[in-house]
Amino acid sequence: MVMTTAPTVRYERLGPVATVTMNRPEYRNAQNSAMTYALDDAFRRASADDDVKVVVLAGAGEHFSAGHDIGTPGRDAHLPFPRRAGLWWDHTDKEGAEQRFARESEVYLGMCRRWRELPKPVVASVQGACVAGGLMLAWVCDVIVASEDAFFADPVVRMGIPGVEYFAHPWVMPPRLAKEFLFTGDRMGARRAYEIGMVNRLVPRGELASETRELAERMARMPRMGLALAKRAVNQAEDLQGLHAGLDAVFGLHHLAHAHNAETSSDPLRGLDARAMKEA
Repeated sequence: MVMTTAPTVRYERLGPVATVTMNRPEYRNAQNSAMTYALDDAFRRASADDDVKVVVLAGAGEHFSAGHDIGTPGRDAHLPFPRRAGLWWDHTDKEGAEQRFARESEVYLGMCRRWRELPKPVVASVQGACVAGGLMLAWVCDVIVASEDAFFADPVVRMGIPGVEYFAHPWVMPPRLAKEFLFTGDRMGARRAYEIGMVNRLVPRGELASETRELAERMARMPRMGLALAKRAVNQAEDLQGLHAGLDAVFGLHHLAHAHNAETSSDPLRGLDARAMKEA
């Protein structure tokens, strides 16, 4: 067994399976930039390790992820980080829409696309909340195993925003259900997510880790190249169905919403912080 601890992410390899665990349980694994780049480090490590055949993405504590960090003491959106997911310039000395677009092109849309292309299967192990930015992390995974107490939600329409930056909604669920999901901001329980095919397996909470592990080990019996090519084949089919172009199109709408909010209210999030979103 090989184990390394990073400030916000744990990395563990046991046999052919690497487990990457978000490690901010006191904040429901809200994703700040430090976590984003730590996740990228972990995925790069798993990709480069020939002994790793399959990767599991998990969240420590009661929840998988409550989404982007919009209000914890560790929020670091103002800090510079080295660009990895694209060629957009640093955002920290920019203003307005240029600042937001540059940052989110890197840490949200860019990173999600980068991780989706990891040439090894990635299994999401989801418990508790998988909300907004948490959806993005689960959706870039190839397979989702959820505990019976898991729930999914994208409530950002309350901010006047059409959905999270990685807008895969019409590909992970039927379009009419995607509209209801967005229009209401309501939670979708794990059972419903399983019924519509967004989740592959539904298991009791106490069996989530073991069931995820068993599935990952079963996948790991396949040849590495075969897994990589099969993953690429399905991803290419999704892109031919419009996923790649759709993500670009809605990312533009997302930033139109930010700009509108900045002009008509107190900030690009329409004045809604983490507490206000939770109360809503």
